[in-house]
Amino acid sequence: MINNIEIVMIIIMTWLGALGGLFFKKSSSEKSKINKYLFCGGVFYCLGALLNIILLKYVPLTIIFPCNALTYIWTTLIGRFIFKETITKYNILGLMLIVIGLYYLVL
Repeated sequence: MINNIEIVMIIIMTWLGALGGLFFKKSSSEKSKINKYLFCGGVFYCLGALLNIILLKYVPLTIIFPCNALTYIWTTLIGRFIFKETITKYNILGLMLIVIGLYYLVL
């Protein structure tokens, strides 16, 4: 069983990954040679990876890697609210299955 601090760190780790994806998406429309969005996306991804490595010291591998699926939830919310993307009923079903799976895996 993992404690509350580890759960918060997992949420932060997955948010960092989702933010990396957000900035990579923004970088795809950037025309300049020096792409600040690409740099920011890389920084967020690297921070998420470092936090993942730190968490592996305290949380079993069989817990931490499936928890990376939380990134799909944050990415879907970012896509909907920032990029105005459509969320289908199948997207919602998939996200619900992730939440149910993680609930049984972690708790």
